[in-house]
Amino acid sequence: MRWTERQLAMLREMGVPPFWPTAPVAAAPQDAPQDAPRPQTSAQPPRTPPRTPPRTPPRTPPAALPATPPAPAQTAAAAAEAILGPRPTGVDAMDWPTLRDTVAACQACGLCQSRKQAVFGTGHVQARWMLVGEAPGEQEDRQGEPFVGRAGQLLDRMLAAVGLTRSEAPPEQQVYIANVLKCRPPANRNPLPQEVAQCEPFLLRQMALVQPDLILAMGRFAVQSLLKTSEPIGKLRGRVHEVQGIPVVVTYHPAYLLRNPADKALVWDDLCRARELQVSRAAARSGTHSGPM
Repeated sequence: MRWTERQLAMLREMGVPPFWPTAPVAAAPQDAPQDAPRPQTSAQPPRTPPRTPPRTPPRTPPAALPATPPAPAQTAAAAAEAILGPRPTGVDAMDWPTLRDTVAACQACGLCQSRKQAVFGTGHVQARWMLVGEAPGEQEDRQGEPFVGRAGQLLDRMLAAVGLTRSEAPPEQQVYIANVLKCRPPANRNPLPQEVAQCEPFLLRQMALVQPDLILAMGRFAVQSLLKTSEPIGKLRGRVHEVQGIPVVVTYHPAYLLRNPADKALVWDDLCRARELQVSRAAARSGTHSGPM
């Protein structure tokens, strides 16, 4: 709708401003071509294309920096692998005092830098049973004795069930206990293959000096390092193995049983098998046939 001149004059006389658009739309010239662009009016300013911000290349991290820092356990393991010294010589001919002193002063691997003391072993040096564990823990590192704390208390009950003890007793009723590693790994991490290899001569000499009727290997690392295998304990249980002519019975570690008490029945089977084996070997050695202990 457009206002006429008469309507605009009447509105001016009444003092009412026009409330409809008053600017007439200019008609296109008759002689202009149909495809010619229409002239732009002041009501609609010419449109300008939007400005495109300049593109910046994506930032890439420097190639020298790793994407993620190494985990603390990996860092500790790498440091331990890098620190290896020469093995003590002549271990296979040492007596008990010399062997103990050599273990206490050993610097064959990096564990000597973090330990409080080496954990040599404990028990009767002529015991008929030899127990082999994995590595000292925090309490063992402080006290210098293997299997203390809750795992040690459970081990004492296991031994008592088959008539054995760590207390003062004749050799046939006592045990000798040693670990594959004589020093505690930092934060109780798993033993490294290099550490086990460096410490192996000490354990083999302990076995040769004790000359037990049997060895009870407890825990994955003790079993696999003694038997030179990567098979799990579940596949190695139930049969008798042999190391240096000594029968070896495989079972779970007491610390494992604290986390998995349902497997105590399996360990009881292993203890009974070991007891029967030890009795038969003792009878064969003495030339007599005796009943169970």
